[in-house]
Amino acid sequence: MNFNGSIDFRPKLVSALKNYSADKFKNDLVAGIVVGIVALPLAIAFGIASGVSPTVGLITAIIGGFIVSAAGGCTVQIGGPTGAFIVIVYNIIASFGLEGLAVATFMAGLILVALGFFRLGTVIKFIPYPIVVGFTAGIALTIFSTQINDFFGLGLKNVPSEFIPKWGAYISNFGNIDWVTLCVGLAALAIIIVTPKVSRRLPGALIAIIIVTAVVAVVPGISVETIGDRFGSLSTDIPQPHGFELNMATINRLLPSAFTIAILGAIESLLSATVADGVTGTRTNSNTELIGQGMANIIVPFFGGIPVTGAIARTMTNITNGGRTPVAGVVHAIVLFLIFLFLMPLINLIPMACLAAVLIVVSYNMSGWRTIRSIFHNPKSDISVLAVTFLLTVIFDLTIAIEMGLLLAVILFLRRVMENTEIKAYSGQLDIDEGSEMAHHEVLDVNPGVEVYEIDGPFFFGVATKFDELMRSSMGRKPLVRIIRMRKVPFIDSTGIHNLETLIKSSQEEGIHVVLSGVKENVRTALVNAGINRLIGEDHICSHITKAVEMANRIAPASSTVSAANA
Repeated sequence: MNFNGSIDFRPKLVSALKNYSADKFKNDLVAGIVVGIVALPLAIAFGIASGVSPTVGLITAIIGGFIVSAAGGCTVQIGGPTGAFIVIVYNIIASFGLEGLAVATFMAGLILVALGFFRLGTVIKFIPYPIVVGFTAGIALTIFSTQINDFFGLGLKNVPSEFIPKWGAYISNFGNIDWVTLCVGLAALAIIIVTPKVSRRLPGALIAIIIVTAVVAVVPGISVETIGDRFGSLSTDIPQPHGFELNMATINRLLPSAFTIAILGAIESLLSATVADGVTGTRTNSNTELIGQGMANIIVPFFGGIPVTGAIARTMTNITNGGRTPVAGVVHAIVLFLIFLFLMPLINLIPMACLAAVLIVVSYNMSGWRTIRSIFHNPKSDISVLAVTFLLTVIFDLTIAIEMGLLLAVILFLRRVMENTEIKAYSGQLDIDEGSEMAHHEVLDVNPGVEVYEIDGPFFFGVATKFDELMRSSMGRKPLVRIIRMRKVPFIDSTGIHNLETLIKSSQEEGIHVVLSGVKENVRTALVNAGINRLIGEDHICSHITKAVEMANRIAPASSTVSAANA
């Protein structure tokens, strides 16, 4: 993490075009067309599941996908609406309306740009994996739950948004199943499952939509709800940019949701980019990628769009079909735009049960049940984080799940650090090479009036309290010198400095010298800034333990007795 220097914004499209060729364009063109076709049913389905119209889903994929490819830091990333946002978008619309969604998405874009400007792209990758798995599985179950009504044709008009009441409504209305709708959904589901076994290059969702829509339209007697029935005739007019009200009251209400969108978008896009890098051998500029994602989310709301992020399934489709530069992503956006202009009337004919089947498969793929099974062999703390994040996502909402999951992960991490940070006390003799693999260890004689304490790990607030308790427990023995060995302290925080300062002052009041040994440069800088060097004396901060012991032995010569300090 580096807050200094110029802004780390270097779009991959710019560098890709410097040595571009006809062969590269041919590969990108083919890949872009295929990805555009694959993205069509997903954009429509994600739009509808999020509580907006299919048109909004397409507009988001067109504008967001174009900006992510043009301004992002990954060579093959495909951006657009994704299943991960369905839950949060639906809840925002339910609570704050479409304008509230626009404000939250815009603010999330600003947060993403800020993360990129402050070079925090690499930090986002360190979000604990159990949290990612937990909320992804929770989102998958929630998406699956939202599709039951359309898949079974229950005909419910006002389905509760909460998970438990929703399933209560489903169970009480399962006697109203429309068997024709269910058969249409099952047929679409079967096609989606079977298609990859025939050819992995064929987009199963699109094949299912084409076949099932054609059969429903041609065969007489099949009457099921379609997109046109629910949303009316879809417009092919390009949406005009429009503004929205932004004030402090709105910001305060929507900031938690905006934060959730930003963090979720950052995690998903950078995970997608990391997977893509592993396949293509390229290297994503994480900070540029976040800025590109942020720009997409800043612009999309002005056209009525929903949040945008990198989509791993579409990105892998791009790679599989030969895409190697951001031009493929730009082509994908153009293909969707042409479909939007010329084929929207046909989209009206798609059965809702067919889209429900598409999203059921998406939710299954998102669930990561194999990963969850493997995590259950990990430490209990990982299982706890996963379980809490999953349950909070399903029962409450994603905002609470991410916040509480991060908090729990931080607490468990601090506990692990405290458990692994050792504070050892020595007297009499000191093996200065203890813990090393050296064949011959140097042993120093420590005079009776000297005690040595070694801190092995970061000296932050939790460890500072642990060290303070150890020192208090040894206050009954009052040595003439206390050596604090800090060779293995990588950093010290304000609490550690405060506790160290308190120890030095209380020791000096009792006539006890405190000597610091092996202080690293960054830790020494922190101590100097806090004035510890003036308090303890520059000569009492030694570069090596041998110098510290020599000084301590001079202060407390072997002929003196410890009782002199207790007099």
